[in-house]
Amino acid sequence: MIVTERPEPWHLRTRRFLRAADQRGELVRGARFLRGLVPGNAEPPAPSTGRSSDRLARLLTEAGADRPSATRELGLAAVQAWQAVRRSGAPPLSADGITVLFTDLVGFSTWALEAGDDRVLELLREVSKVTESIVAGHRGSVVKGLGDGVMAVFADPGEAVNAAYETCSAVSVIKAEGYLPHLRAGLHRGNPQRVGDDYLGVDVNIAARIMAAADGDEVLASASVVEELDQDTFTVRPRRNFRAKGTPRDLRVFRVVPRYTADG
Repeated sequence: MIVTERPEPWHLRTRRFLRAADQRGELVRGARFLRGLVPGNAEPPAPSTGRSSDRLARLLTEAGADRPSATRELGLAAVQAWQAVRRSGAPPLSADGITVLFTDLVGFSTWALEAGDDRVLELLREVSKVTESIVAGHRGSVVKGLGDGVMAVFADPGEAVNAAYETCSAVSVIKAEGYLPHLRAGLHRGNPQRVGDDYLGVDVNIAARIMAAADGDEVLASASVVEELDQDTFTVRPRRNFRAKGTPRDLRVFRVVPRYTADG
């Protein structure tokens, strides 16, 4: 009996051809060269970043990392180009100071250990969507996600306080099984050092420490923020005996609540 070998299906031949072409040295080198011409960071982003484009870049970087790929290089170039466009379109911040906002969900970690990934991710998506919308509506910019909170920056301290308070209020009505989400917020105004899309320095650390001292649904702000506010528009109360590691001994912190009028 004569056994004839069946020809390989066309779709398998096509896939093998495309994979081989994608890994050809000259194509990979050409795609890598084009990627190098695009503004932006050619390195994979840190895992802590919360931006969707950074998560996509990391997935592209890790996908088939053991072999060269022209398609992967071109995909990363597209992400870099998109991020460059977003950065160039961002409104410039004030040269005489930046208000830094940090937020955090109170008691989130304890609940997350028992809730399961699906419920945790669903809550974080809702919180992120609400936060980004409110921050943008107050002319601020989310710098990065921090798991169950964000870091954002504003040119106008009044807008920053309003955004913080409204975000806390909006998050408190989000429903999550077995957990009542309560956000806390801390603000400080200064001149942090901008490094790429991020901000670093003592002023950033102070804002984070102030946030960590807040209670659920509470907005705390340093004197550097409060001094720039319209006192007729906000209720300001000193936070007595404030102490936080890594902050100046003379740091004054206040609980701030906007005074909303009937027409606004």
